[in-house]
Amino acid sequence: MPASLPAEVADNNAYSYGVLDGETLHVSGMVAFAPDGSYVGIGDVQAQAVQVFENLAAVVEAAGGTLDDVVSTTTYLAAADYAAAVGSVRRRFFTGSVPPTSTVVVAPMAREQFLVEVAAIAHIPD
Repeated sequence: MPASLPAEVADNNAYSYGVLDGETLHVSGMVAFAPDGSYVGIGDVQAQAVQVFENLAAVVEAAGGTLDDVVSTTTYLAAADYAAAVGSVRRRFFTGSVPPTSTVVVAPMAREQFLVEVAAIAHIPD
């Protein structure tokens, strides 16, 4: 049965940031919210990407892992033009083997608040 992460990381009302199922962590799509719930980098995809990867790291660490444990990601972009900037930030956070990613352009995301979102799967050994 999947286990919830600690409440301070896992739950925001009815939303779960991640679920640990055995050694597999499923991380919901992370967006550019600061820990206090405010938006980060409105209109700035690079600033948003930094916050997104910091949020992803926080969820993985709450489950007992590191970004080195991430085995795949799915990246959602509001525009294809953002791919290079997000890829550059991604390389700063994944310093070892870079996990594979699928990148999807989602036009309805094209509000300034949501320029990039990243979901992930990690293997967290016991």
